[in-house]
Amino acid sequence: MFELVPLNAVPDAEVEALLDRAFGQDRHGRTAYMIRGDGIAIPTLSFAAVSGDVLLGSIQCWPIALMTAQAALPLVMVGPVAVAPGHQGDGIGRALVARALEVAAASDLGDALMLIGDPDYYGRFFGFSAERTGAWQAPGPVERHRLLALGGAVPDDAGMLGPRPGTAG
Repeated sequence: MFELVPLNAVPDAEVEALLDRAFGQDRHGRTAYMIRGDGIAIPTLSFAAVSGDVLLGSIQCWPIALMTAQAALPLVMVGPVAVAPGHQGDGIGRALVARALEVAAASDLGDALMLIGDPDYYGRFFGFSAERTGAWQAPGPVERHRLLALGGAVPDDAGMLGPRPGTAG
């Protein structure tokens, strides 16, 4: 069994070690890291899955924007979702995403969400799709079909994904 707690209840070093185990120590060069830049994760949408004092998984959500010719359109980037090796398939990742989306929907943060992920998984369980992301660009390589969005305010504009202005850490 596990419980979900606010991510800030877990030491940063433990979260970073989990992310290294899940994604590799070279993860900082990935496109998702370039999109979110030096921003600070949104505390109310970031959670940890713990069993006692053992960290089993985490999710972080980030303030980003789609930079168009006219404006910086706000989005929330969901992820990374990390689950400790040996606990994948236990429903931890799905529970983390569900909690983040539930809290986002109950606030003003749930109308324009995006992530880079498996379209079959995130589409089937959570309703994410690539139907509005076709004109989006990313600051690094991305498989177009994995650039997904959810929410009524998701922009269908052409633009570059990047850190939301004014949110640098």
